[in-house]
Amino acid sequence: MKIERTVTLAASVDEVFELVDDLDRYPQWMDLVHGVDEVPGADGDLRSWDVELRAQVGPLARSKRLRMVRTIHEPTRRVVFERSEVDGKRHSSWVLDSDLTELESGDVELTMTLTYGGNLWTGAVLERVLDDHVERGARSLAALLASSQP
Repeated sequence: MKIERTVTLAASVDEVFELVDDLDRYPQWMDLVHGVDEVPGADGDLRSWDVELRAQVGPLARSKRLRMVRTIHEPTRRVVFERSEVDGKRHSSWVLDSDLTELESGDVELTMTLTYGGNLWTGAVLERVLDDHVERGARSLAALLASSQP
């Protein structure tokens, strides 16, 4: 499953990158990310986080804990987080890719791609839930950036 959302943000590329570069910042604007704790890396120099994802469909709520690492870090351009568990078991993939483009207007185009390779709920239900969360996150990110402007 792959969900992609592009939003134009009235902010500098530095301001946007600061919010997408560190998973500790995601709960401020992405309600799918319920909790985040940075943990010591077990993957060399890669930053690592324990992340709790939480989603609800009607009366049913699901929560999932993942260990995520930042696998690509290109300041002001791109950051990618991927699931990387250290328990020796096989796990479904989760990848969050944020790609930034500075526009001639000075605004920033942010394309976020969430890829999931598992079977939590059924595909169509989960895809709709995740797409809703990503869409709300884009709106919340725009509002957060707008509120920090002088």
